[in-house]
Formats: sequence, structure tokens, C-alpha cells
Amino acid sequence: MQKKDSLFKMKKDSLAKKKTDTIALDSIKPQESIEDIILHVAKDYTIQNAKEKTVTLYNEASIVYTDIDLKAGIIIIDYKKNTLFAKGIKDSTGYTQRPIFKQGSEESEQDSMIYNFKSKRALIYGLKTKQGEMFTYGEKTKRVNDSTIFIRKIRFTTSEKDNPDYYITTDKAKLVPGKKIIVGVSNLVLADVPTPLFLPFAYFPMTETSVSGFLIPAFDTGSSRRGIGFQNGGYYFAISDYLDLTLQGDIYSNGSWGIRTSSKYNKRYKFSGGVSFNFENNISGIRGFDSYSKSNNYNIRWSHSQDSKASPNSRFSASVNLGSSKFFRESLNQQNVSQTQTNTLSSSVNYSKTFVGTPFNMSLTATHQQNTNTEKITMTLPSLTVNMNRIYPFTGKGGIKKTPLQKMGFNYTLQGQYLVNTDDDEFFTKKMFETARAGMLHRTGTNTNIKLFKFFTLSPSASYEETWQFDYIQKKYDVTDNVVVTDTLRGFKSYREYNTGMSLSTNIYGTFNFKKGRLKAIRHTFRPSISYSYRPDFKDKYIKEVQQSTDPLDLAEYTVFDQGIYGTPSSGISNSIGISLNNVLEAKVAPKDPDSDEEEEKITILNNLNFNSSYNIAADSLRWSPVSFSTGTRLFKDKLAVNLSGSFDPYQVNESGSRINKFNPNVLRLTNASLTANYSISSTDFGEDKDKEKNKNGNGAQNNVDVIGADINPTDRSGGRNNVNSSKDNKDKKEELYNAKIPWSVNLAYSTNYRNNGVDGGEIGIHSLMFSGNVELSPKWKMGYSSGYDIKDGAFTFSRFNFTRDLDSWQFNFNWVPFGTNSSYTFFIGVKSSVLSDLKWDKNKPADRLF
Repeated sequence: MQKKDSLFKMKKDSLAKKKTDTIALDSIKPQESIEDIILHVAKDYTIQNAKEKTVTLYNEASIVYTDIDLKAGIIIIDYKKNTLFAKGIKDSTGYTQRPIFKQGSEESEQDSMIYNFKSKRALIYGLKTKQGEMFTYGEKTKRVNDSTIFIRKIRFTTSEKDNPDYYITTDKAKLVPGKKIIVGVSNLVLADVPTPLFLPFAYFPMTETSVSGFLIPAFDTGSSRRGIGFQNGGYYFAISDYLDLTLQGDIYSNGSWGIRTSSKYNKRYKFSGGVSFNFENNISGIRGFDSYSKSNNYNIRWSHSQDSKASPNSRFSASVNLGSSKFFRESLNQQNVSQTQTNTLSSSVNYSKTFVGTPFNMSLTATHQQNTNTEKITMTLPSLTVNMNRIYPFTGKGGIKKTPLQKMGFNYTLQGQYLVNTDDDEFFTKKMFETARAGMLHRTGTNTNIKLFKFFTLSPSASYEETWQFDYIQKKYDVTDNVVVTDTLRGFKSYREYNTGMSLSTNIYGTFNFKKGRLKAIRHTFRPSISYSYRPDFKDKYIKEVQQSTDPLDLAEYTVFDQGIYGTPSSGISNSIGISLNNVLEAKVAPKDPDSDEEEEKITILNNLNFNSSYNIAADSLRWSPVSFSTGTRLFKDKLAVNLSGSFDPYQVNESGSRINKFNPNVLRLTNASLTANYSISSTDFGEDKDKEKNKNGNGAQNNVDVIGADINPTDRSGGRNNVNSSKDNKDKKEELYNAKIPWSVNLAYSTNYRNNGVDGGEIGIHSLMFSGNVELSPKWKMGYSSGYDIKDGAFTFSRFNFTRDLDSWQFNFNWVPFGTNSSYTFFIGVKSSVLSDLKWDKNKPADRLF
């Protein structure tokens, strides 16, 4: 049987080159039978039998009548019986031009059919029709009216193949086009082999929009600590076209349980987002034994994004992820396994607005930062920022800025915060607000630039800050307990600061030319900069003293601003000179073919090599600050990105590790350094399409390679892992199962750091190699992996493997964490189509964690 085109993409045959007959309403039949003009056409011939009142159309025959459009090899219209008969043509190639019947939005293909104009009923043999994602095949079909069809010997499938991978067969069924299919006793058939799986009856919704329904849970074999159970069972509510709601739950035989609610919303051209709430009651061990434990954990997520067309001058967005610090580490649900490797939760809800016609804009933000290891939480509720873009009040006519005065610009920024520091135990309680702090910071400044001797740029600047605090501290000595008591008082306090400075910078270029080889030149760009800044001592007038022991002369200094959001006034005079050196190395390389028209290629050898330090003239000792450095480069056609940073200290340290005013014998002592290297390579780098792939994905190694992996959904019919990229689109490509290429990719991330306090000697901190990637073993087989090796501790880090198999209308996923505290696996095989999403088999083995 030849492959059919999509039923919904077939077009009517052109009538321009074919003879068209028009049979008037009253020429043959009474008005009550024929309701409209019948337009018909055939490629070979049209025979009209006036005696029998029939019309026969042969080869590429077509009829249009009211909302009916019928195409077939042979069509016979009988005006006596008010019927038409349609069938295909048998030739040397087989049975071709099968009738395609379309009425309104419904379309079907069949071997033959009889349609009655008067009763609008039809008898169909060898039916093939598509309702949504469901294909329906029937031996004999009786069409009662536009909304009811009865079918015998019927098969249902979502497979698009002429010989389906699977189907559900039944003797009789009722089909309501666009709404539902109701069947009796049905049997699942795989590859034309009947299975022992039977259903006494079945109901298949065929609506174009989402419908509510039950979510079948997955069986979990569990462990000795929580027993067996079920995961992800629940109900889906299709509330409207803009909003839905999903309720799911987990339950285990030892009493552990969890509930999850999630909702997605979408208003076209306005906004979209989703919100979820997860709660788990985890029980470990047996009640009455020492190993028994119980914990309640929760997690709240909310994401919201505004369409850019909704409001061009204002924007509201949200990204919320907060809850119990132990939620992901103790979660029983396998969809949370990758989150066990993160130790921070963060949230941000932001509203920003630009005031058109003014230089002002504002941003109102509520933030949340949570360390899941220390269980410490920091929140701003909210943080307000009002910013005035730089203005130039002294510009000339038409905004001309030539003189230093015309180039002088002013800016202003207002920051305000209400800061809350708490922990898991006090989160969402009144106590978390008892230590909250509030304050505001005003900043304004001006600067300009002056060209000196053509090659130098002098940039003078000045800034002013004013800090407002709405709470302050007061310390007193408690004679009874011999301690210093700190009281936090509500009230307004403020202080002011200013500073001034200037910088002088230039660019120096050096070019080294080569006469031989492809290397034509190397250019060195050197950007030195020297700056001067001055700031008076603002802290001295705010210093207070408090007795700190039984000795009345034992006094400690403090200020009322010591616990303020924006810190204390700056102490000591700052009269410093800053030095900055920046280097860039570039090369110019000729093309491989000297006779080609290609331009010479510009290559960056060294992206940057920076050194920074400062010298405080006003300090009585330790005038030099540590020398910081950073450098980075890209190698192997931008596949390898290497970055190195650190700092040197010119001074020695004493036995306690404090700096002393004595230079090191070797001038500089390395105090810290960090090295990172990221390397990405794939099969496209060696294939014929590497240039296309390079242009598609962009040049360069990725600095943020996903070596840990994204969340895994065990029942994800798209492949089971969200970050596995395929070099081909399964839906658009033509599968080549033999002699196929094997696309692959590898991502490597190396990281290490070094610390030296000058006392205990240097030590290596982090020293690890992370790697991830994927392999397409065939156009339908994929394998992904992510792991790493801790070189310092000599052990593998969190590792995960996932295997997917595209089974055409089915999908197979297997995800495996082979070792560690999160050792687990998930297995899934099921139908891709959402219509039969419950036709699946999945099995989980969650991690057996100790709570």
C-alpha cells in the first residue's frame, strides 16, 4: 500500500483544466432531496444516463455538494435513490484513488462508500480516519448523522505507519467526531501479535482542547526503610484555555506520603507562568525504635514572565524557589534527584518601570537566598532602586559634547532595603522580623574626560553618598553578668561620605611582523592606567566607647551603624594611587591557499592579562595592597577556554597569619589562585557539516557547561533528559537505520584552587574534573551521561546515565544513578501520544537515603 499524504493537508484538484458539469437544483430531483447545486469533475470521462438518472465519473473524480467534498477513482451519482457510490480503481499498481470524504472539518479515507443525500447517512467499507492524534481503522462503518458513527471490526492507534506498531482492536465502537470514542471489550495488539491485555470497555476523548482526567500512578518498589508505594498519581484539571491545575501524590506502606500541586497559566501577548507547591511527610524506620525518624519538608516554586508586547515601559517577572533546606536531599520523588547536588535556593520577584520623557527608572525587587547546608536565609522584602541616567546639563547646541565642561555628566541612584536574616526554624514566623533591618542609600556623582597630548585621557571624578538607617545599636556593660549587651533600637540615623579622584590612561600598540609562513603578524595591545583617589576619615566623629570588662579603662569602640545594612562610615584617610595593567595579544594568519580570495584571519592569542594594585599614601604601614591578576585564553579553534586568576601579597605574615609591615624576601607571595578549563567537542567538529554546526551553535567553548545535568522526568516521552541535544530532529528527518553516522559530544570542565595563608603552607582546595555528553548510537538510540572525579579525595562525584530509544509511536527511557547516596534508577516505556499516555509501564527504585 502506498504512503498517504496527511489527510489535513490534501488540497482540492484544480478545476481550471477539467470539464465541470453543473446540475441544477430542479433539473432532476425535487427540492426536498437535493439541497444545492452539485459540482462534479472527472479526468477521463463523465457518463450521464438520463433513463436511470445516474452520472458516472471516472479517474480523479471529484464532487462538491454543500459542505461535502468527495474525491475518488470512480463516483456514481444515483438521483432516483438519492445516493452516491464511491470507490477506488484497480490497476497494475494495486488499489488506488481510494475515496476521501470531507464534510466540514471531518475527513476520512475508505475503500468504498455509499452516501444518501436525503437521510445524510453513509455506509463505509475499509474506513481510515484521524481524530486528533488517533487513527481509526474499521471494516464496516455506518454513519448515522454528522455526530454519530458506528464501526465494526475497529482498530485504534496513534502510529502513523501504514502497518501500525500497535493498535487496540474491538468488535464494535461508537465514534462522535471531535469529541469521543466509546468501545466495548478491547485487546492490545503489538506488531500484529495479540497480547493478554484486555479492557471490558474504554473511553477515548478526542477533543482538540485539554480535558480533565486521572493521572495513573507509577509503582515504586521502595526500600526496607519506607516499603513499597506509588508515585505521581492524581488528577489533572483543564480549567480553561488559559489555566490548568495538576494534583499528584505519593504514598508508601510505612506511612510516608507526599502531595504536589502545580498550575500553569498563559495569556497570549500578556503573560505566562506556573506555580507549584510540594509537601512531603517522610518517615524512616519503625515507630518505637531508635532508628525511627519523621520530617516534614516543603518546596514552593513560581515562575512568571511578561510578554514584551504587553507593556513596553514596565515589566513584572518572578522566579521563586524556596522551602525546607532538606527537601531535595530527603525527597522520595525521582524527579528531584538532580536537585540534591545544589546547596542554594534563590528567588527574585521584580517590577521595573521606565518613566518616559524623563531620565528616571525604578525597580522594586523582593529576593531570597537560602543556603541548604547551613539553613541560613537572607531576604529583602523589598529592595527599591531609583536610578537617574547620566545627564549632561552643560552640552552645547544639539547635544554637542566637545569641551570637558560639556562632557561633564551627573547621575543619581537611590537604594532602599528591608533586610531579613533568619533560618529554617523561624522561617514564616513572626520571630523572623524581630531582627529585620531597614535603610536607604543615596549616591550621586559626576565625571568628565580631558584629552592630553593626543594619546592620554584624563578622567576626573567626584562622588557623594548619604546613608539613612531606620534602626541602630546601643551597647552597655552589664556588671552582673560581666558582658557587653547590645540593644537594637528603632529610630532614624544618618551619615555622609564623599570622595574625589582622577585617572590617566592610554593605549600602546606593538606589532611584530613575520615574512615567512602563514603567521603574518602579532599585535600586543597594552593599556596602562594610573588613578588617584582621596577620601577623608568619616568614622572618627561617630565612634563611641563601651566598657567591656571589670576594668573601667578596658574600653571597646563601636558606632551606632555597626549592624546597619550599608555598613559603617569609612575609617581612616584614604589617599591612594591605583595601578592597572591590561594586555591583549592577537595574531593575523593568512589562508591556507595563498591564491584564494579569503581574507586574513584574526586570532586572539591572549584574551586578557590584567594586574591591579594600589598604594595608600596616608597609611602608616602596609601601604601596598595585594596584587591581583587574571588571564584567559581560548585554544583549539575556541574549543578550549582557560581562565586563571589569583593574588600576590608583598608583605609577610606573623605566626597568627596577620600581615606585618615587612616585605617578603621573594617580593611577592602567592596567597590564592584558581584555574578553570572548559572543553567542548563533538562529532560535528570532524564531519562535513562542521562549518554549518559552528555557525548554528556559535563559536567558542561554553564557560558554563552543564556537567551535572538537568532534571530527569522518568515519563518524559521526548527522551527523558531535558538537556540531551540531538544533532537531528526526529520529527523532520528521514531515518537511516543502516550505515548511519554516530553523532556524539563531550563536555569537560576542570577546576582547581590554591590557598596559602603564609603559616601552614599552601594547600589545594577544590580539584575536580567534571564531564558529560551524549552519544547517538543510531538515529533512534541515544545515551547521555554526566559524572566527575574529585582528584583531591580520589572519588567519583554524582554520576548519572540515561538511555533513550525512539520506538516510533512508543518511547523507552532508562535513567540510572549507579552509586552514592542518590543511587537509583527509573525505567519507562509507553506511548508517545498524550491521548494514550496511560498506556505505559514504568518502574522506579528511589534512593535509599538516611534521614
